[in-house]
Amino acid sequence: MPTEFREEFVEVGGAKVQLLKGGAGDPLLILHGAGGGDPGDLRYLQALAERFTVYLPSHPGFDASERPDWMETIHDMACFYNWFLESQGLHGCRAIGFSMGGWLAAEMVAAAGPVFSKLLLVGSVGLKPQEGEIADVFIISPPQVIDLLFHDSTQAPEFDRVFGQTPPPERLAVLERNREMAARVCWKPYMHNLSLAPLLARVNIPTRIVWGREDRLAPVECGHLFQQAIPGAELVVIDNCGHLPQMEKPEEFLQAAMSFLE
Repeated sequence: MPTEFREEFVEVGGAKVQLLKGGAGDPLLILHGAGGGDPGDLRYLQALAERFTVYLPSHPGFDASERPDWMETIHDMACFYNWFLESQGLHGCRAIGFSMGGWLAAEMVAAAGPVFSKLLLVGSVGLKPQEGEIADVFIISPPQVIDLLFHDSTQAPEFDRVFGQTPPPERLAVLERNREMAARVCWKPYMHNLSLAPLLARVNIPTRIVWGREDRLAPVECGHLFQQAIPGAELVVIDNCGHLPQMEKPEEFLQAAMSFLE
């Protein structure tokens, strides 16, 4: 039987946060990227929910979550999420951060120490590459962004279901709201924080970094920079894969994730 993810709204700091929750076992927090949260029926989430109780909050200002007026930066959002962990009794849980959500998770541990027991960063932005560059997703169209997310979308088993059809107007409005909020917190400086790398030297929790070798949004160079910045961090690079290994190479991603998280 597929795992059913239940929707609820929890209040943190005066703002209501949309939360999907499903599965059984130890808690696992998943922090989504700039496009918004994934539906719980995706293959990788169903597999994780067989081993963990998966928490899928939508960041403030994304999807149906409210945005506090004071939230202007990723650091602000990291402070908010440390508050969220306390309110939900999740301090010390395992966590996965995808792309912008990886940057968010890195800011959380850099600022507040071991708020997680294990941290998996997947295609995380947040560190400025020295040779390549992080693609500017705010100056191109949403279809162009989708194209950048994959090395070869034909090998992603769920691509057509998630991206193959034009969303209805109400969904387009949500996606535009997500894009606006992402621009608000990630625009200046674009997708990085120059103080993050030196602060990550204090991180002392098991950390694994997963990257698609052909990532065209955040170059694999960024994965090496995270590995250098976080003491003892491991880097797993998945070949023939772009920015979303959880969708483009779900089996390889789950092998890298499960062998670490368990």
